[in-house]
Amino acid sequence: MKKITGFLIALAFLVASCETEKKEIPAPDGYELVWHDEFDYKGLPNSAKWSYDTEGNDYGWGNNELQFYTAEDKENAFVDGDHLHIIAKKEQKGGKEYTSARLITKNKGDWKYGRFEIRAKLPEGRGIWPAIWMLPTDWEYGGWPDSGEIDIMEHVGYEPDSVYATAHTGAYNHIKGTQKSQGIHVDPLYGQFHDFALEWEEDEYRVYMNDVHYFTFENENQSHMEWPFDKRFHLLLNVAVGGNWGGKKGVDKSVFPQEMVVDYVRVFKKK
Repeated sequence: MKKITGFLIALAFLVASCETEKKEIPAPDGYELVWHDEFDYKGLPNSAKWSYDTEGNDYGWGNNELQFYTAEDKENAFVDGDHLHIIAKKEQKGGKEYTSARLITKNKGDWKYGRFEIRAKLPEGRGIWPAIWMLPTDWEYGGWPDSGEIDIMEHVGYEPDSVYATAHTGAYNHIKGTQKSQGIHVDPLYGQFHDFALEWEEDEYRVYMNDVHYFTFENENQSHMEWPFDKRFHLLLNVAVGGNWGGKKGVDKSVFPQEMVVDYVRVFKKK
């Protein structure tokens, strides 16, 4: 009996040690981990960390998008024990021809400055428009675009070898045609995970893909119209369908369903 008890204790210790090792997340030099989701559970996305944004369904989110974003629907967003899946499907709902999901950390994860790391596998097909991005939580400088928008990753399916990072502010935005943006060529883009990162500081922010730094947006030290990025922002993950940019060359209805698969989301702050 003593041998069995000792074996069980040793086994429990080994399991606990493995779990501890699994949860240990390396932080970049000079940073410490402050928020993360490893998606090591099953079911709906963790409600303590994620909410569903559905408020723009009636007007196409201002971009003439074609999808209806659902809430708490495993057909459009679920976690399988290893990854988060955000799925765009061709199905009628809410007067729309497609469904998908838009997950946000608003009031559950809000930050000013830091390093943000998202590892994801992107969907493909003409008309697909996945995004990893940030919006202001409090909109202290006014409505869009005056309070800013940070696009860490956007991809449009009719450009199957590129992703883009973009800054939107009152002075720099696509309505005026003045937005600051940069793309990066990636081959192959599909079928594998890629690392997307944002390093956001007081004087600039930088965007990376697979550790390649390809976009910088600088603080010109003028006003919030040029740099509204001194307030707290939250993260958004979504897969849109169609829209002014994503649907510029139409939608291939034969590609559905399509999904963005997210391995983890991690947020670090400078020590």
